[in-house]
Amino acid sequence: MRRDDPPRGPRKPPGSPYGAGGAHRGTGEPRGPGGPGGAAGPGAPGVPASPGGGEGQGPWRERGGSHHPHSRDQRRDQRTRHDGSEHDDRPRGSRHERHDRGHQRRDDDDDQGDQGLGAPHSQRARRDAEIRLYGLNAVRAVFARRPQALRKLYLDAPRIPQLQPMLAWCVANRVGYRVVETQDLDKLAASGHHEGVVAEVLREEAAPLSTWLRDLPAGPQLALWLDGVGNPHNLGAILRSAAHFGVSAVLLPKDSTLALSGAAARVAEGGAEAVPMVRMGRSDNALAQLRGAGFELAATVVDGGEDVFAAPLPPRLIYVLGAESEGMDRELAAACDRRLSIPGTGRVESLNVAAATAVLLAAWRSRR
Repeated sequence: MRRDDPPRGPRKPPGSPYGAGGAHRGTGEPRGPGGPGGAAGPGAPGVPASPGGGEGQGPWRERGGSHHPHSRDQRRDQRTRHDGSEHDDRPRGSRHERHDRGHQRRDDDDDQGDQGLGAPHSQRARRDAEIRLYGLNAVRAVFARRPQALRKLYLDAPRIPQLQPMLAWCVANRVGYRVVETQDLDKLAASGHHEGVVAEVLREEAAPLSTWLRDLPAGPQLALWLDGVGNPHNLGAILRSAAHFGVSAVLLPKDSTLALSGAAARVAEGGAEAVPMVRMGRSDNALAQLRGAGFELAATVVDGGEDVFAAPLPPRLIYVLGAESEGMDRELAAACDRRLSIPGTGRVESLNVAAATAVLLAAWRSRR
């Protein structure tokens, strides 16, 4: 039945004062422009007449004001019959089976991994494959080296003139960008140090050690082996120094969870794009591969090592750097070819790993 069709119910006999065409309204005052409420009645401009022919009354209107075509007893009987019908014979859970199945499917995808119906889960895959960078130099470095990695760009209005080439590239390649308020960038970056721009980019996977060694040019080469470094700001500072002094790669142990973050990329000021990360296998195999490529490995220690400013440094060298607090693994330090230390006044115990890296890199560069 259409919405504008008259409700179906028992009709009053012809001539009844309450029939379809009757004019009786009980004891109430007449409706219409002059009645209570001031609402326009049927026949007024723009107001259609009621389907029953009366002035806004349905054909089943009772004197007592009830709009229902059945008596109270009849309605009670209908409810009783409905409650005992076959609708309640179904299992209770089946009433919401379709609704629950939709939620269950999403939950199963989260828990089952590659076995889920939508695996890999789109949000999880996107989170693993992308990284949210912020900082002007960090974002510019990605755009300069691999613009195809750019997925979305957010910026505030004052940055528009400086980022015009990037915005034009986004338009040409259908990459979305949005001009937003500074507080929105604060939320996106989870930091106030975004410098007016945030970008979502594809994460660059670490290359295998064998691939890096195969493609490495001949001649002097310097690389860093990070054994336990985890602070993102230290990682960013190391990458910045590494880019400045021409380090060939940052080597990561097989089980290291260290990865580039937005904070590390911002501190690196573009250095994260200049220095590749390389993933090694087992330590003993990695040592053999590196020595086979002509590298010597130098363990950097606080005390007991050769003075880095006086020791002869080979043209192909790997500096092995330990964690900020625990230092380097002892077995790994013992497996290295030499031990180096940075001399100082002794007024402080040592330099932090980022500052020490800069000194070590400068010492090697000064010999070339």
